[in-house]
Amino acid sequence: MNARQKSSLLWGLVGTLAFLVLVQGYHLLVAPLAVSPPTVGGLALLVGVVAAGLTHTLEPRLNGRS
Repeated sequence: MNARQKSSLLWGLVGTLAFLVLVQGYHLLVAPLAVSPPTVGGLALLVGVVAAGLTHTLEPRLNGRS
């Protein structure tokens, strides 16, 4: 695994955990969730995959390499 892949996976993990923290904060401060925990878990995984994919795709452009 090269550095770019590892970076993308770590950003995907950050995105997943950030989403879960936001959901937990909403649940604690605003209202109980209207969706089941497995649904929240699936959405968190989707957010992580999207974050990892976008990071992998856009990292060269952000670093000035095409």
